[in-house]
Amino acid sequence: MGSPLDRDVRDAINRGVQPGPRLLTSVRGVNNARLSVEELREAVRKNAADGADLIKMFASAGSVKNGGHQTLSNEQIAAVCDEARKAGLRILVHAYGDDTIRAVSVAGCTSVEHGFFASDETLRELASRGTYYDPNIGLVMQNYLNNRPKFLGIGNYTEDEMAEMEKAIPITLATFKRALAISGLKIVFGTDAVAGAHGHNIEELIYRVQKGGQDAGAAILSATSVAAESLKMGDRIGAIAPGMGADIIAVEGDPLKDVTALRRVVFVMKDGKVYKNVARGL
Repeated sequence: MGSPLDRDVRDAINRGVQPGPRLLTSVRGVNNARLSVEELREAVRKNAADGADLIKMFASAGSVKNGGHQTLSNEQIAAVCDEARKAGLRILVHAYGDDTIRAVSVAGCTSVEHGFFASDETLRELASRGTYYDPNIGLVMQNYLNNRPKFLGIGNYTEDEMAEMEKAIPITLATFKRALAISGLKIVFGTDAVAGAHGHNIEELIYRVQKGGQDAGAAILSATSVAAESLKMGDRIGAIAPGMGADIIAVEGDPLKDVTALRRVVFVMKDGKVYKNVARGL
């Protein structure tokens, strides 16, 4: 969601040069705490001018190891969110710590990404302000752990970091369960998928249902209509209804009764066109 290369891939898909999903990009992240408020506003304007579909801001440290301490001031967060609104763009914010999550919601940002250490009070704040909440509780950290040898030595991926991820998994699951109990909280589906996790996004949804206790129907809505609404696309996609884009999948089984049926996709349609997986004979 945050590379200039994503823009080129998005445009190629939209022109029909290559098949692919509906791709949105922020072009680049907004995260430099050394910038002034006005410089951060200019960064948002530049991303918008460069073709961003949304703004991605990093308001917390990038690691769970340090508890995700806040890296941008409340004033900086508010300025970036305000400038994104002026540009007519949604703003998704990487935020771990409770104070950061609350600051993001108070600033009027669209969505909190991750939000591992949110308190019940802050989750209620998100609900009251209509801030979307995108916890990533299964796939991303499990992927790092499953592919530990491939990640170790890259960036900040150390044995200590991996150990902290293992500790964080039950914390994130507990936070998700508490979030489900907050009336009116808009929980959206997302995976934070990284290298090694692509093609396995559905495992996050299944985990939310089987381990987190989310209703299967609610989980599916979080990945369709709620997700579309959070991206300001709810009038075009996310539901099967007259006038909507015909984005449809068919699976073997009833996912409301057996959520693992979502692994068994036998039909994919995007905007009315059927796509076949020749390699799998589908």
